[in-house]
Amino acid sequence: MANVFAFAETRGGELRKVALEAVTVARRLADASGGGEVHAMIAGAPGVARHAATLGAHGADVVLVVEHAGLAQYNPEALAATAAERIRAGGYRAGVFSASAQGIDLAPRVAAKLGVGLAADVVAAEVQGDAVVVRHPVNTGKVVATVRVTSTPALISVRPGAILPEPSARPGRVEAVQPAADPAASRVVVKEVRQGSTGKLDLAEAPVIVSGGRGLKAKENFKLVEELADAFGNAAVGATRAVTDDGWRPHSDQIGQTGRVVSPNLYVAVGISGAIQHLAGMRTSKTIVAINKDKDAPIFKVADYGIVGDVFEVVPALTAAVREAKKGG
Repeated sequence: MANVFAFAETRGGELRKVALEAVTVARRLADASGGGEVHAMIAGAPGVARHAATLGAHGADVVLVVEHAGLAQYNPEALAATAAERIRAGGYRAGVFSASAQGIDLAPRVAAKLGVGLAADVVAAEVQGDAVVVRHPVNTGKVVATVRVTSTPALISVRPGAILPEPSARPGRVEAVQPAADPAASRVVVKEVRQGSTGKLDLAEAPVIVSGGRGLKAKENFKLVEELADAFGNAAVGATRAVTDDGWRPHSDQIGQTGRVVSPNLYVAVGISGAIQHLAGMRTSKTIVAINKDKDAPIFKVADYGIVGDVFEVVPALTAAVREAKKGG
């Protein structure tokens, strides 16, 4: 039996959805390795241990709690040192991180300290013989590569939204862990975190994303996208690079190769032609609905459902239909 390590990400002391995704993947790998344990590490200011039960409910046998006032904000040096030390001491078969903004920074640091490779931004992982085998989109998502990770430990980072968190009740017994490096001595200190969309769903957390493109013609017409997102009730608003470059939406809303990479359950593309840069950021969504008046728009090649029509007619009708369906539900 082989144990698996998972890093459970937090933000502002709150557990993120990507943490449950990482634990879910770790649980699958541990079970496939003969029923080993999952040890999930969570770090933050004193009080972060309150999330142990949630991690246990999603498959963590042990929750490694690193509490320190200096970890209230993300501390790359202290966390990388602590995670690497624990993975080395624990002899884990694999280590699972999130390919979130934080994970993209943290996972390579840990890999470097351990002297092993990292399979980053994977959308699936399984055990085959003595190797962990992952799938990773390449060539802006046009190809999915299958990669065998034979190093021990096999470190991987999972694309946010690619894996659905699964309940799998385990003890989630808590073990206190001291930081391997003094957070106060770190060369990089986060002084402040500014969130541009306070009170709104984060793109990485949202099960539904409604995105708009140049087909909306003007900034004021983006209200059509916002109204449709509001109708769903659990949706975030995204945008193409052209839209954010024009100042219609903040750059934090940009989805694409140079923006956010998302994999929601439902992605609605409104007035988006489907440039390859944008497709790279959303083509792994579970279900894609495209609305565009150009029947030859590239977006329809990746869409599960396509509506050829004027967005100024289709979107209000769709918004009304969603609201009506929600009433009935």
